[in-house]
Amino acid sequence: MSRAIRILLVLVLLLGLTGGGAFLYARHVYEQPGPLTAPAQLVVPRGGTEAIGAALQEAGVVADGRAFLVAAWATRGQGALRAGEFAFPAGASLAQVLDVLRTARPVQRRLTIPEGLLAKQIAAVIDRAEGLVGETPPIDEGELLPETYTYQWGDTRAAIVRRATAAMENALREAWAARAPDLPISSPREALVLASIVERETAVAVERPRVASVFINRLRRGMPLQSDPTVAYAAADGAPLERSLTRADLDREHPFNTYRNRGLTPGPIASPGKEALRAVTRPEATDLLYFVADGSGGHAFARTLEEHNRNVARWREVERSRGAPAQNGAAPAAPMR
Repeated sequence: MSRAIRILLVLVLLLGLTGGGAFLYARHVYEQPGPLTAPAQLVVPRGGTEAIGAALQEAGVVADGRAFLVAAWATRGQGALRAGEFAFPAGASLAQVLDVLRTARPVQRRLTIPEGLLAKQIAAVIDRAEGLVGETPPIDEGELLPETYTYQWGDTRAAIVRRATAAMENALREAWAARAPDLPISSPREALVLASIVERETAVAVERPRVASVFINRLRRGMPLQSDPTVAYAAADGAPLERSLTRADLDREHPFNTYRNRGLTPGPIASPGKEALRAVTRPEATDLLYFVADGSGGHAFARTLEEHNRNVARWREVERSRGAPAQNGAAPAAPMR
């Protein structure tokens, strides 16, 4: 017995119609365009066909919840109706609505974790994601890979954290396996730490391998990294620093202060992306030791302190022309300690 005939018989019984009029009416109800004037997304609840029909009618997806119930029952052999978030086209008929609920892929939402965020900032991004449920579990610094993750309404925040953690582990494993020889870093963990510093130093993608080369060269020479983002991380105790760095910050005794301590920080200072991981494991081959902001969003690099000081002077002139007070650059303007 065809679907149309089953619907016809049910509607004949409910509406008291007979003959060809009943058939035409049944087909009309089942296939006529619905009330939606524009495409819409709806979270379809659990609770059975009646609850689904009520939600669809309230949202304006179907005109009559009772007709939906009849059509759903008459076509029940085509599959169960699913809960979740679904997209319905404008003017969706009962036939289309039922097909969506049975066969369509639920709406894929997207959560983007930008590169260089602190663990506290990433937790806030996950907390705010609409449609996720449950608490955000504790996140270690540098644990999650910055990327865009798809999810469905009702997925858990813990599941997103697990996926992003696995993605970071895979990205770090791949970067370490492809590393250049003779790097002054001895483990994937050290690569992650250095990548987090590079990520916080520059937002210019093409600069990352060169910035990485500066820090690699300093590590090889036993020079302190003197990276301002590490000082900022120390000054704010792992939170975003909402002020400029001060001389007191640079002089403060703290494990993450790379002005006071040689070598890498004890742990990451942010979550680096794949490009930063590649940059520190395959850095540009240079003899550069310094860099400072150039006033255009990028950096000026130098091999010698004399050349670096000239770059610093030019940067300070740019800052004065803008009416802004001079700040420490990405690398120190003063002689190395």
